[in-house]
Amino acid sequence: GHGKCDCGKCKCDEGWYGEACQYPTTCNLTRKKSNEMCKNSQDIICSNAGVCQCGRCKCENSEGNGLIYGKFCECDDRECIDDEIEEICTGHGKCYCGNCYCEAGWHGDKCEFQCDITPWEIKKRCTSPDGKICSNRGTCICGECTCHDVDPTGDWGDIHGDTCECDERNCKAVYDRYSDDFCSGHGQCNCGRCDCKEGWTGKKCEHPRSCPLSAEDSSKKCQGNSNLPCSGRGKCDCGQCTCFPPGDNRVHGKTCECDDRQCEDMDGIVCGGRGLCSCGRCICEDGWFGKLCQHPRKCNMTEDESKSFCESANGVLCSGKGSCHCGKCICSPQEWYISGEFCECDDRDCDKHDGLICTGNGVCSCGNCECWEGWNGNACEIWLGTEYP
Repeated sequence: GHGKCDCGKCKCDEGWYGEACQYPTTCNLTRKKSNEMCKNSQDIICSNAGVCQCGRCKCENSEGNGLIYGKFCECDDRECIDDEIEEICTGHGKCYCGNCYCEAGWHGDKCEFQCDITPWEIKKRCTSPDGKICSNRGTCICGECTCHDVDPTGDWGDIHGDTCECDERNCKAVYDRYSDDFCSGHGQCNCGRCDCKEGWTGKKCEHPRSCPLSAEDSSKKCQGNSNLPCSGRGKCDCGQCTCFPPGDNRVHGKTCECDDRQCEDMDGIVCGGRGLCSCGRCICEDGWFGKLCQHPRKCNMTEDESKSFCESANGVLCSGKGSCHCGKCICSPQEWYISGEFCECDDRDCDKHDGLICTGNGVCSCGNCECWEGWNGNACEIWLGTEYP
């Protein structure tokens, strides 16, 4: 928005420069404020791979090849170059943010190894009974599946089988790597399916036959208006929910439908200190609005000043997926999955478990799950805290 495109190159307006006219020639930010805007998630300015210019990272590409890029210069595609032939992914794949994604029939960190079987045979060997490659739970390398191990200790995998078709997590009401409570302690797990002992029933043997309710009626009573029993945040026992984590009163309600953790930011501040939390939603004080009451209704900036803070590294306002208000992007509410400081993130990229993003035990931060205390795993599906009651 700060120049014109002429034959594939930007001709910048006065006061702007850069390949995409993304850098202002004069900066109104203090050096401290500028550096804060350039820090990555590890608080490193431009990932030590660039310089910070007025709150935007200018990546070091001395050879002019553009191999170092990203909002914080976090991507270094030089990692994909093979030392011997000095070619990206040895010419058998594509590089994205320092990682090689190999063509069919090739594998290795830099796609340097060729399989001795045809791509068709590779796909055939890795296809699970439900028609998915490695059951969508692993990586196919030369006809063999390497299953994704969700246990961070690496001792053994809950996902196994020739095509990763067995998922033992399906046998647990809550995934807890420190316990062996498969099938609620009332059955045996066989390739992700519970075979219940006498006197117990249910998908995870959680339902005593002595309960006057059937397993379906119990689950329905615990489900309420949610798609999952106890809203996916608790344990259902004979039609009654016990919400977890234990002792955490932020998760509450008859069917655990209220999750007040949704009102907290990454620092644990409720509604930005400018509102009250009611059943997982912020009720903002006068003069503030937003999911976490983060936006002031009145703004002391001019429109140009406001827009200068909302432009992403490529010069596009809020990545073209939101509107700018007082120097901050408000992402499109019609696209619930769009987030990030510049609306540059897609929360659909975050891992799911039981159909829930981050299993409902964390928040999605630019494609990665940030788990709440006591939870771990790519989808926050692993409980590391105290045992459940």
